[in-house]
Amino acid sequence: MGSRAYPSNTLESGWIPSPLPAIYTGEAERAYREWLGVDSYEATGTLAGSFVSDNIEDYYLTPWELGYGNFVKFDHDFIGRDALEKIDPGTQRKKVTLAWDAEDLGKVWTSLLNVDGPNYKFFDLPLANYGSANYDSIVDGDGTVVGLSMFTGYSANERRGLSLAVVDPDVPEGTELKVVWGEPNGGTSKASVEPHEQTEVRVVVSPVPYSTVARSTYHGGWRTGYTNE
Repeated sequence: MGSRAYPSNTLESGWIPSPLPAIYTGEAERAYREWLGVDSYEATGTLAGSFVSDNIEDYYLTPWELGYGNFVKFDHDFIGRDALEKIDPGTQRKKVTLAWDAEDLGKVWTSLLNVDGPNYKFFDLPLANYGSANYDSIVDGDGTVVGLSMFTGYSANERRGLSLAVVDPDVPEGTELKVVWGEPNGGTSKASVEPHEQTEVRVVVSPVPYSTVARSTYHGGWRTGYTNE
């Protein structure tokens, strides 16, 4: 029961728990990759979602994108400091909540009952992710990818489908975008993926945390004090 309820808290409080570990490239990480067991999380993890790239580094995220920018301090030495010092925080994508359109999400759910189709990717409750790390494309009205939806599910408290996402820094709150839901070409061969069609779901860029209670009553910290500065 706890593992089923856990994602709801994550969606409401604004923590992206499962970005892809950034360890799959670079000579500096080779020894670590060779040390990992074949049954380790990093070796058995799966990518899922509509965003597909041949470059694994397109799935990597920086601390600022994940909302941890205020933890980055350059007053001491640490692994990765040189790389972080080269990044301009102001150019980084920002973490947001996406509020899914109720009508569009309803079509996804009720497609389970469509005998002749279309049948969309199953949206499980309360967590709709179906890979170790989910990356769904977020597109604007021109079809340009402007971000990634990464942790998706349903909040009974908010009565909404929500996803935690990163979007381009110039995308303001209140913007209507679309999440491309489902994998291309009818889906991959992962055991968690059934044959389906992709569809686009309207979403509204919203605050993070989404929960008013979390924004107004949580102790000041990474959830309530996040900036790209």
